Amino acid sequence: MKIVIAGGTGFVGKVLTSFFLNQQHDIWILTRNPRPSSGRLHYVDWEHALPYVQQADVVINLAGVSLNSGRWTEERKKAIIQSRVSTTQKLVKMMKTSSKKVFINASAVGFYGTSTTETFTEASPSENNDFLASTVKAWEAEALKAKEYGIRTSLTRFGIILGQNEGALPKMILPYKLFAGGTVGSGEQWMSWVHIEDVVRIMAFIIEHEDLEGPINVTAPHPVTMKEFGQTIAKVINRPHWLPVPDFALNILLGEMSMLILKGQRVLPQKLCDHHYSFTYDKLEGALTHLYRSNGH
Repeated sequence: MKIVIAGGTGFVGKVLTSFFLNQQHDIWILTRNPRPSSGRLHYVDWEHALPYVQQADVVINLAGVSLNSGRWTEERKKAIIQSRVSTTQKLVKMMKTSSKKVFINASAVGFYGTSTTETFTEASPSENNDFLASTVKAWEAEALKAKEYGIRTSLTRFGIILGQNEGALPKMILPYKLFAGGTVGSGEQWMSWVHIEDVVRIMAFIIEHEDLEGPINVTAPHPVTMKEFGQTIAKVINRPHWLPVPDFALNILLGEMSMLILKGQRVLPQKLCDHHYSFTYDKLEGALTHLYRSNGH
């Protein structure tokens, strides 16, 4: 199978590329900084991407400026939105002449807005227009235009992806390693999480199941509160959970970006459950134990 990945050099992209290469698929990474090809792995400049995108069986879009790479200044917020919308527009435009294709567009559970009381599934509407929700809506609107060309389109709404060395988890676990971990904010905010191994397996699962399309929540079936998350980290790496971090401190430190930590949503992967996807890591303690205790941390 021929797979094109935009954003293939990022956290998820690297793990996904390795996974598909192990399955003997041919991978083309779209990048502004091409490297030499190696076996089944190829790097292609965006300016020369058209024939590769048209010939691909699967196109996966993970591209976009990282949400947690700096304070959300007005300039950075524009870059976060524009990088996602413009990349998606380019891919959809390149795909429009080849309909027998699967298009998987990364998205986020931020679509639903934040709540400490509601539970969200793919059937839930978004009645929120905060920065994250607005970004996701604009991003998904561009991706869904691929359906007009007969392309099966899936919107993978990621929760917080847990990986050992990249993503949000290393930053979240650092205070505990320094014996300074504790509940962040009220602790009642929900954290919908997913292990990186399940992320890549879910992508493959979507490709294999032709009736999986539209929004798909890529989260484990057992979300936790931030207090429970912190307590589980402390248990797994054998550190105390004692020093609370108040809302105002994070607001000063992170500005508007603090909403990633101080607010959350309880999101369930209803479509994946309905299709009997079997999570490798469905409970948080097992996921964290795999990432840290089994790796000598």
